[in-house]
Amino acid sequence: MYAQMIKSEATDEDPEKLAAFQARIDAGEKIEPKDWMPAGYRKTLIRQIGQHAHSEIVGQLPEGNWITRAPTLERKAILLAKVQDEAGHGLYLYCAAETLGVSRDELTEMLLDGRMKYSSIFNYPTLTWADMGAVGWLVDGAAIMNQVPLQRTSYGPYARAMVRICKEESFHQRQGFAIMMKMAEGTEAQRRMAQDALNRFWYPALMMFGPSDKDSVHSAQSMRWRIKMNTNDELRQKFVNESVPQAKLLGLTVPDPELRWNEEKGGYDYSEPDWSEFFAVIQGHGPCNTDRIEARNKAWDDGAWVREGMLAHARKKAAVRVAAE
Repeated sequence: MYAQMIKSEATDEDPEKLAAFQARIDAGEKIEPKDWMPAGYRKTLIRQIGQHAHSEIVGQLPEGNWITRAPTLERKAILLAKVQDEAGHGLYLYCAAETLGVSRDELTEMLLDGRMKYSSIFNYPTLTWADMGAVGWLVDGAAIMNQVPLQRTSYGPYARAMVRICKEESFHQRQGFAIMMKMAEGTEAQRRMAQDALNRFWYPALMMFGPSDKDSVHSAQSMRWRIKMNTNDELRQKFVNESVPQAKLLGLTVPDPELRWNEEKGGYDYSEPDWSEFFAVIQGHGPCNTDRIEARNKAWDDGAWVREGMLAHARKKAAVRVAAE
């Protein structure tokens, strides 16, 4: 999900250092910020953690749109808390990226000028309240599938950030499933709304894991470095295996006529997403790409006075400290 289209960088550094570095990773050691690391390892981490952080922040937009329109005060409070959690996740991850020598401002500028991406799923609109259920159940469910292994990733600050994030995301998934269950058990109109949300978010959720392994040529290096713990297809299969029984429990139908249990592999056979759509969305041609980047640009511009004020305050405190010394 957070390594969509990220290229692992090759390196021509000292072979002995590279071998010692790989031996540490193979032994299960964590790499810390002050440790030596290949330039390619650092660059790949910055892109993956940065994309993960951007995804958490941009991911607030399709849900924040529903805070004022949630059906009850309780639902408003729950959704507001969830959106607040996502902001916190972004901040944890920006902090982790900063330990690699890149600032939050640099990461944001890379997002705004197109040098860095965020997860493709957030370029789809949330049209009904049932979409809040589908986002929690499917989107956060796919995120958890990707994030739980990342608690064992080789870079220490990233792995530690994931521990709290995973705990909070598990609540988000339950909240989404509870919405879907309420809708599925409601009126016929509510049930149709829940089915429609599942229909629209099923394949975009499958795309969250990135392209098929045969088209994901940079995964091997990331897996050797233990930046990435599982292949795209492994995670996608696990997600399908867990989500289909949940849909049956809800009494909803997964929109895949080819879906069937395969006893031999111990999992479901399923139809591949439309990868041409995936690549179009990644390249900026999704339903909401323009809106999402416009919203982030507006937030960046509107927040300039806050950043300037904080920098001025920091300079003033530094001057006072120097004068006192």
